[in-house]
Amino acid sequence: MEKDLTIRKMQSLIKSLDHKNKGNEQYMLKLMEEVGELAEDIRKNKRMVDEKEIKGTIEEELVDVLYYVVCLANVNDIDLQECLYLKEELNCKKYGRKNMFDTNL
Repeated sequence: MEKDLTIRKMQSLIKSLDHKNKGNEQYMLKLMEEVGELAEDIRKNKRMVDEKEIKGTIEEELVDVLYYVVCLANVNDIDLQECLYLKEELNCKKYGRKNMFDTNL
């Protein structure tokens, strides 16, 4: 199992596995559903105790949310990794801080 995963690689893997080819609206609805489940697990503080038992936890729902964010990016042909770097540049200017991806930090 791969342990070092880039955002770009994750997008590629999900694209190769997700054959549903749903549109924006369907993926957005799934994302909203997963955010609701995440909110419930956060409210109940349902954390992963055993490192092999993720079911019904905040950790599980965070992964589900991430999955559907990636699906939305894929459907719209958006390179999330590149967008992350671009957004960080905007945030640095907006908040007057150093770039978190600068290796000299």
